[in-house]
Order: sequence, then C-alpha cells, then structure tokens
Amino acid sequence: MSIPMSLLPEDQHTSFLQDISNLSLQSDPSLPPPPLIFDAIQNIASHTTPHHIPPHRSHSPSNNLKRSEPFQFGSRYLEEGDNVYEFNAWDHVLPDPIYTAYAEHQYKSQRAQPVSEFDARRFNAEPEKWWNKFYTNNTAKFFKDRKWLRQEFPALTRLTAKPEFVGRGDRVREIEESVILEVGAGAGNTAFPILAANENPGLRIHACDFSKKAVGLIKENEAYDGKYIRAEVWDIASSTETLPPGVKEGSVDIVLLIFIFSALSPRQWKQAVKNLWRALKPGGEVCFRDYGRGDLAQVRFKKGRWMEENFYARGDGTRVYFFDEEELRKIWTGTLWREGTNGDDSIGIRIEGKGSNEIKEQREALENPMVGELCGMNGSASFSQLAFEIVSLGIDRRLLVNRQKKLKMYRSVSQIPTKC
Repeated sequence: MSIPMSLLPEDQHTSFLQDISNLSLQSDPSLPPPPLIFDAIQNIASHTTPHHIPPHRSHSPSNNLKRSEPFQFGSRYLEEGDNVYEFNAWDHVLPDPIYTAYAEHQYKSQRAQPVSEFDARRFNAEPEKWWNKFYTNNTAKFFKDRKWLRQEFPALTRLTAKPEFVGRGDRVREIEESVILEVGAGAGNTAFPILAANENPGLRIHACDFSKKAVGLIKENEAYDGKYIRAEVWDIASSTETLPPGVKEGSVDIVLLIFIFSALSPRQWKQAVKNLWRALKPGGEVCFRDYGRGDLAQVRFKKGRWMEENFYARGDGTRVYFFDEEELRKIWTGTLWREGTNGDDSIGIRIEGKGSNEIKEQREALENPMVGELCGMNGSASFSQLAFEIVSLGIDRRLLVNRQKKLKMYRSVSQIPTKC
C-alpha cells in the first residue's frame, strides 16, 4: 500500500509511519483486518484535505462564482483540454482565427455601405437628443447597477473608506471634502452603488450627463440626497461650459468615465480631455472603461451604421466608438494631438523633470483588460502643458458562450486608470 505523505502534516509523519510499521496482515483474507489497520485509515482520513474545486470552476450552488458579491471576473482561464461549452464565460481569451477573419470581412462590408450623409448630420448635430429619447424609452431599467467598480478601480475604495480622525481630546480634525465627478452618469447606476458603499462623510458626487432625461431620473431616485450627490446637465466636450455646474477648477479627486467617451465624436476628444484636466486637482485620477475594437457589438453592425473608422450610429441614433490600446495611449498622453489629428492646438506632456505635484505612487495594473486610471499634473501649468500619466492600460477580452446553440461570442473592453 502506497500512501502519499504530502497528504499529512509534517508533525504527523512519525506517528503515521509507526502505525503502518506495526501492521500485521492476516494470512486468511476472509478474516477482518486487525484494529491497527482501522486506526491507520482513520489517521489518514483525519489529516487528508478533500479535493476542492475553485468557485470559478464549480457548478455547485454552495461553491459557485455566481455567489460572490460583486461578481469576481478575471479568474476562469480557458486551458488546453477544456470543454469550451462547459461554462457560459471565459476570461482573457484571444479571438480565434475564424472570428478574426469574420470580423475583418464585416469591417470591409460596413465601410462599403456607410450611413447616409443626411443621417450622419442628424446624429452628430444633436447627440443629446438621441440620448434623451433613449432614457425616455428605457428609463432606469436598461443598465444594471455597477457594483464591480470598486473592485476594478482601487482608487474608489480608498476615497470611500472611513477616514482616520486625528485630534486631541474633543478636538477632531475637520473632515476634508472628497469629490467624485461622474461624466455620463445616465440613470445613476454608478453613483448610487458608490453612495451605498460609502463610509466617508466628506464624499461628494457630481453626477453629470448631457441628457436632461437622464439627470431627471437620477433626481427622482429615492436614494438621491442633495447633501452627498448633485446631478446636473453637462456636456463633457463643451467649449463654453468647461466645468460642470458646482465644480470648481482643480477640485476633483476622481473622474469616472464608464462607457461614455465612446459616445463622443473623435473631433470632441481633445476638448473633453482639456475639460477633465481643468477639473482635476493635482494627483487626481481618471477611471476609464469603454468598448474595445473587435467587440462583438462592433462586428455585428450591418449596413448603414458605419460613420467613420471604428465609429458607428446605433439603430436608436446614439453613437459609439471602439478603441484600440495604442489609440487610447495617444489620447491620454497627448501624442494624438501632437501628430496633428483631431485638433489644431498642441497638448503637450511632461515626461522628464516632473513638478512637485507628481504622484509617485504607482497603481497595480488592473486584472481585467481595457480598463484604467489616468493621471495628470495641473498645478500652475497651462493647457499647453497638459499631461496625464497612464497608470495601467489593458484590454479585457472575454469569451461568452451560448451552450445550447454552441455559439461563441467575443467581447472586448478597454480600461485605463490615469493620474493627473
């Protein structure tokens, strides 16, 4: 009989070996084994760890990834020998050659049959009009609450944590105000989960959207408390109202851009970055998550939806852009403007000899790709010196599976944390 000793703790090895050495096998197999065998088996059983299936590989209702709150992404890898149809989702999966070839074929067809000039003018002239219609039709029921935000962006966890008070006797340090600016707040599916988990009495959230209907839905929510949250109409790409109502220049700790930058035309990117940079305090952060190029939603577009490369009009008139990694890097470091595209003025970036406002702490790269945090240095610098430091940049590629129909669907999301 061979027993793997690794199943037992080291301090049990001696007693176990003594039990085994004292065993005397019976010559008659029909007779029951001596008591020492039972003792040895019991000893093994009491120190053997049962086989454990990790939650991301388990189908058990009591030990299942779906039981986690928030849902834990990024841990189920598709490995050689796995049955791809065993689960309905796999993390960090690159598209296979068949899908890649199909996607390129789709892009070619989309370019050949673009949106009409008439529709392009309608969709680009008043983008807020189409989002007003969207929220009129869908109210607050379309998007789920984003409970995963603090998991993806550790900066939010730090800002919403209970502050440590410092003082002598009854004198306590005054609570410092912490400000979150959410752009493209929609119906509040980001702001309200943050408020629900918040332990910082000094936290204030400015929830902005250029849809009046969306802002109205936030204010109608029973969780809306004007002491902690203020919802206002604001266009991130405005060249006249460069700061949201109630937001002072250099006052914002964190800007949230969750699936909102993709709603802008490429010609609006530069002004949007300028406005955010102006709002952020030195060391402030931008948490960005948006669609990545090659996402199933992009590949599925039919004729009459392509407006320009990676930029489309949906059936409801709203617009959507799909980013690739290098493009995002150029947007937030300013190199896109220096190359002479999407704007006339230069947006510079300081790499060497950063000023005293530089935040030296580096954030760990986010586990899920195209997600991120941005950082820039404002201080007394002019807009021509605009600089954002990319803390991490990745692409979250997830494979979704329809197990019944045996279909595979590739999703791609861009995520960046940056610092100011």
